[in-house]
Amino acid sequence: MTTQDTTAAPVTASPDSTVVTIIAAVAFGHFLNDVMQSLIPAVYPLLKSELTLSFGQIGLITLVFQGTASILQPLVGLYTDKHPMPYSLVAGMGSTLLGLLLMAHATTFVVVLLAAAMVGLGSSIFHPESSRIARLASGGRHGFAQAFFQVGGNAGSAFGPLLAAFLVLPRGRHSVAWFSLTALLGIALLWTVGTWYKDNGASAAGRRPGDAAPRVRSSRRTLGVLALLIALLFSKYVYLASFGSYYTFYLIDRFQISVQSAQVHLFLFLGAVAAGTMIGGPIGDRIGRRRVILWSILGVLPFSLALPHVGLFWTRMLSIAIGLILASAFSAIIVYAQELVPGRVGAIAGLFFGFAFGIAGIGAAVLGRLADRTSIGLVFQVCSYLPAIGILGMWLPATRSTKIHEGHEDPRR
Repeated sequence: MTTQDTTAAPVTASPDSTVVTIIAAVAFGHFLNDVMQSLIPAVYPLLKSELTLSFGQIGLITLVFQGTASILQPLVGLYTDKHPMPYSLVAGMGSTLLGLLLMAHATTFVVVLLAAAMVGLGSSIFHPESSRIARLASGGRHGFAQAFFQVGGNAGSAFGPLLAAFLVLPRGRHSVAWFSLTALLGIALLWTVGTWYKDNGASAAGRRPGDAAPRVRSSRRTLGVLALLIALLFSKYVYLASFGSYYTFYLIDRFQISVQSAQVHLFLFLGAVAAGTMIGGPIGDRIGRRRVILWSILGVLPFSLALPHVGLFWTRMLSIAIGLILASAFSAIIVYAQELVPGRVGAIAGLFFGFAFGIAGIGAAVLGRLADRTSIGLVFQVCSYLPAIGILGMWLPATRSTKIHEGHEDPRR
């Protein structure tokens, strides 16, 4: 391990055992957090029928939820770069808990929007600092740590629709309130993580100028590269928004399957997203982030173009392939950007998580209006072209990240 990597490792007597424990704990906290958050789109069919909502109103719920997270996450990240808050994860989980309770008992559209905003607030508090803790505990394997952390959230997002299909839908929307017990478990777990963070690096994280070697790159070029990364996130997350908010409606409309069956199909897609996230981080550590980013987004294009024109079986297969390939990019993008701007781990995590949430929310709202004016099938035809934006990845400069596990630079990067 190089000198710069030693400074990034957590300050513990036995880092090898602590790294796995802390990363796993943060990832599991991410799992619990996103299980609860994923219940919001999972209960959209119930909300639509009970409150007689339009597709546009469904999109507005997503916009409020993800827009709240989008606006606040970069601000939280900027603040905690200088003033780490070890127990902020607990506060974020508490906000999500309150939002779920409101969602379970909302009788008006306005209360539903308030509940969505509370869940979005919880997300904005949770993600930047938890991403920093995962990086601090990485021992230099930043791609692996980010992927492990992120896959917890993806797995939670995948299980949300499955839980909704077999627990919430049969018992009604009020059963969402039982998931407050999950939030209490998360609060207990994240309190322990916060204590470790306070004792093993929170103050150092606030003072340290960065855990990656600065690159000789002008600020204008850095902004240009960040703009490319944001454009790639736009492609990825607007396309994912079409699945997260409308895939169940698409399946029901096109193939006349039940709501429960549609939720299971959504679970399969989100499960593939979780698997792809876990694969992308370690591969990025080995072969370089740029290659993973380029292959992940542009490589989805043949599958996305075929999706609106096939039967149910191939829709299922293509959706799994799309989720697996497309998801591998996010952890690579986050680590690439953190290496590009040393010393701004929280700000970069907040910016990119926030942008991902925000653009997905805006995308969901726009796609909902499109579905109201045309058809849900046209939404998926339009979105099938979005992965073509992945060609912008060809203009990303190659990084020169150190291969921690081998102790030398990879000349392929």
